[in-house]
Amino acid sequence: MNILELFMIALGLSMDAFAISVCKGLAIDKVSIKKTVVIGIWFGSFQAVMPLAGYFLGSAFEKYITSFDHWAVFILLAFIGGNMIRESFSKSENISDNSLKFKDMFPLAIATSIDALAVGITFGLLPNVNIFSAVLFIGIVTFILSMTGCKIGNIFGSKYKSKAEFAGGIILFLIGTKILLEHLGFI
Repeated sequence: MNILELFMIALGLSMDAFAISVCKGLAIDKVSIKKTVVIGIWFGSFQAVMPLAGYFLGSAFEKYITSFDHWAVFILLAFIGGNMIRESFSKSENISDNSLKFKDMFPLAIATSIDALAVGITFGLLPNVNIFSAVLFIGIVTFILSMTGCKIGNIFGSKYKSKAEFAGGIILFLIGTKILLEHLGFI
């Protein structure tokens, strides 16, 4: 996996966290550096830990699924990407709470990183993935985008939330398709 592919995966995974960060920024009256860092740490750390856990799960079961792993990777990424695209058209999600307390941030961090767990499973099935570099990279990208999303939400409002989620879904779907086509010999 090259750096561009990893960056695209990190970008795709971070879009849920970015969207929630935008919403948090909307709800916070005065966004400070401290508040953006707290939001970045919550989302960035969970986006790093979940693929690591998924990687170890995928690696543990690799010998049982190597004959169809490329299909598993494609299906997981296509499903996650499709779900993100579907959610981008949903009007029902509204995070208007400005609280950064554990009881409020923990469920959000878990919810936005479930897809990262699934991507981590796919990492366990792919050859030549340096998982520690990958999770560090994903965590840093999510940290930066979450901080940025909070500030953007505070300045510009919820106008771009669905667009960010849609873009993340497209990115993950395209990466899954690329992996499948490579394995089948089309690329």
